[in-house]
Amino acid sequence: MISPAEILPGVIFYSYLSAERKEKVCFWNHHTLVLQVSGQLVLETSGQNISMSGGQVLLIGKNQLGTLTKTPLPGGNYETIVISLQEDLLRKIVLEEKLEADQKYIGPPNILIPSNEFLQGYFQSIIPYARSSGASMTDEMGILKVKEGIKLLLLAMPSLRNFLFDFSEPYKIDLEKFMLSNFHFNVPVEKFAQLTGRSLAGFKRDFLKTFGAPPRHWLQDKRLNEAKHLIETKHQKPSSIYLDLGFESLSHFSHSFKKKFGMAPTMFNDGVAPK
Repeated sequence: MISPAEILPGVIFYSYLSAERKEKVCFWNHHTLVLQVSGQLVLETSGQNISMSGGQVLLIGKNQLGTLTKTPLPGGNYETIVISLQEDLLRKIVLEEKLEADQKYIGPPNILIPSNEFLQGYFQSIIPYARSSGASMTDEMGILKVKEGIKLLLLAMPSLRNFLFDFSEPYKIDLEKFMLSNFHFNVPVEKFAQLTGRSLAGFKRDFLKTFGAPPRHWLQDKRLNEAKHLIETKHQKPSSIYLDLGFESLSHFSHSFKKKFGMAPTMFNDGVAPK
């Protein structure tokens, strides 16, 4: 089986693996529901670190950057079902069920959902489709399962209506605070602009005013300075940090590091850097 497999294209996915894997970076365009079947999943964002195991349910908020670490059980496997709660479907539910947000949601962007017998039953009803790659699930049946999941979320936590049904555009957030918390994510500048509620031109203009440098130059410099700090003071190896700092390859990281500091990162790591 291909992992992850699409059970309902673009909406329901099934992930299966037998060895630990850490994603470089994930971006969630839509609210996302994660049903953990077995193994452990760790979500890390700039503001939260959430660990979940088999039988737990996590709701991930839209318009976020983060990393995922997937770890199978000892001698076992890792299985998870991921459901994308796309905005057009949520809007349709609002119209059908006469639901709407009644105030601005102010809670955490990622929520572990308290378990109940209804959610557990829902959980069990999807697993057979996932394990058979959705062979017998029609599009109509898949959408019904997604709608059922949303209704059960609201039954478990009624306040989630303000989380799920807020269709306002991202507001213009504090650029400095956001970038200092998220500089290590390897995403295009255009995505940073979107996440801060700005057009690309507006983002570049505000960025230059805030940091005194263009985004790409600042990002490279910030990541390299952070790498130097981790190597010198935390004694971390270049090979263990370059991905977490947004570099696509160890060779690119090493070349950029040497160009900036005049010495390969392994020399800092070995304690031979000039004082």
